[in-house]
Amino acid sequence: MRRIAATFFGIVLAVAIMGCVAEVRTPAPPPPRVEVRPAVPYPDAVWVEGHWEFRGGSWVWLPGYWAARPHARAVWVQGHWRETPNGWRWVQGHWR
Repeated sequence: MRRIAATFFGIVLAVAIMGCVAEVRTPAPPPPRVEVRPAVPYPDAVWVEGHWEFRGGSWVWLPGYWAARPHARAVWVQGHWRETPNGWRWVQGHWR
């Protein structure tokens, strides 16, 4: 019984790990769109640029937006597409 449980746990763990590191193979994203930024809605707002997302076999543009800093010294690091040997991969933007 322990051997069966250990084998089952090993299979579940392997599948979970593979799911975490898998990359979605996509063609190269289109060039970024030029966006007109609306007026700044409040002091200290930060513009998060729009970007392409690959959905259902085609590219969809997600428009940019204004975001509030989580704290006064926070800096937004823009997300970007990075080419890998397995296709293109989106690197999510984040606050630093």
